[in-house]
Amino acid sequence: MSRGDGNAIRDLVIVGGGTAGWMMAAAAGRVLAGGLRSITLIESDAIGTIGVGEATIPPILGFNELLGIDERAFLEATQGTFKLGIEFENWGRPGTRYFHPFGRTGRDFDGIAFHQLWSWLRDAEGVGSLEEYSMSAMAARNGKFAHPQADPRSPLSNLQYAYHFDATSYAAFLRSYAIERGVARQEGRIVDGELDGETGHVLAVKLEDSTRVAGDLFIDCSGFRSMLLGEAMDVPFTDWSHWLPCDRAVAVPSAAKEQIAPYTRSRALAAGWQWRIPLQHRTGNGHVYASAYMEDAEAERLLLANLDSEPADDPRPLRFRTGVREKLWERNVVALGLSGGFLEPLESTSIHLIQTGISKLLALFPDRDFTDVERDEYNRLMTSSYAAVRDFIVAHYHVTQRDDTPFWNYVRTMDIPDSLKTRLELYRRKGRIFRYDDELFTVGSWAAVLEGQGMKPLGSDPLCAALDADGLAQAMRRMKQAHHAMAARLPLHRNAIGGG
Repeated sequence: MSRGDGNAIRDLVIVGGGTAGWMMAAAAGRVLAGGLRSITLIESDAIGTIGVGEATIPPILGFNELLGIDERAFLEATQGTFKLGIEFENWGRPGTRYFHPFGRTGRDFDGIAFHQLWSWLRDAEGVGSLEEYSMSAMAARNGKFAHPQADPRSPLSNLQYAYHFDATSYAAFLRSYAIERGVARQEGRIVDGELDGETGHVLAVKLEDSTRVAGDLFIDCSGFRSMLLGEAMDVPFTDWSHWLPCDRAVAVPSAAKEQIAPYTRSRALAAGWQWRIPLQHRTGNGHVYASAYMEDAEAERLLLANLDSEPADDPRPLRFRTGVREKLWERNVVALGLSGGFLEPLESTSIHLIQTGISKLLALFPDRDFTDVERDEYNRLMTSSYAAVRDFIVAHYHVTQRDDTPFWNYVRTMDIPDSLKTRLELYRRKGRIFRYDDELFTVGSWAAVLEGQGMKPLGSDPLCAALDADGLAQAMRRMKQAHHAMAARLPLHRNAIGGG
């Protein structure tokens, strides 16, 4: 036994279930159980879950790999499908579309990013669209799917993917996983938190039936209420709704389609956007909108009018506020999911931000001293993660030519964060894109969205002038043709699901 064991966290208490709670419980059961006396998750069957996000991004594969989850069993349990990216309709202008793919687009050359090479040669004969240089985009366009290949000579080496799944089933799947690894589930509704008068730490939470659950470290997964971080710790909420004015959603499932698209669809509407997420057994649909610009009844009417199949249930309304707590870790409380912050699911980042919070907590896992340096670093990393995602989502709204409704006029002309202003100006001048720290979205992601929304750089990278334009254009045409040929040979998405 090491000298530090006597001061180790002995009791970890997770407040709330749902996706956030059971993701944390599963990770704790896999990584921490051997060194902890107990891991307890408290949830009430009487409290429903939000369940808006059913689409993910590629880092989810790393989380499942950490847990040792078999992909075929996972897809079967969650009615999951594969996702190669997101198709955006009507975002730049009504009637336009573009695809934000996962994985690499093209290949850099002589230190110049591929999107800049493509922009320089975009008008050359046969060069085609930017998405034709993405294997994920071309497979998605054809309704196909295959797993990536390690051989760098294959176009499939550039493909990446994620999943669509039923969020409630995913939580249930992780619940079974966690309980098998020693996590205890406590049924009950939490009514209060007991604080230490000297330190301000949470000592225990009290349930409706007077049960008291004590702990050393508490993970707040209590949803928008933010019972511990927001209420007990009184950590303020930073509101970002002036940049992201959508504050409501209405969701409804519809019947599954025979051909299952391997991508999420986001269709811009008059005061927001509508999602379509194809699962094996149904299609998830929802309309995210700004209540200042659209009445609830009209939002529901538009959602139902734009479904691809018959509704399978009654529409369900949701309300939210975009933003994040000033700290995600205060004293001995760490918030995950909605209790810490919310960003609309336009780029399927909700589950990823939970995953990021878990991974950073495991990397900075405290003992009972709860030193400031660990908390401060966690808060710095998480605040940066939320802000980077915020900027990416704001860019979708701000970089548009739409002026057909008051909503689009507002977001197109609104003031934006300084961090985003700098990014957009760098791209507008010469197509330059930089990543900062370990932010989520890649250079290729930014290029796909900015180009797709209609932002064409005023000039090219000066380094391009030294290149052989004809030779490079010929190489690009060969690359594009290889992607088309590979996409034609791949199995249909539904067949790939059946084969695991």
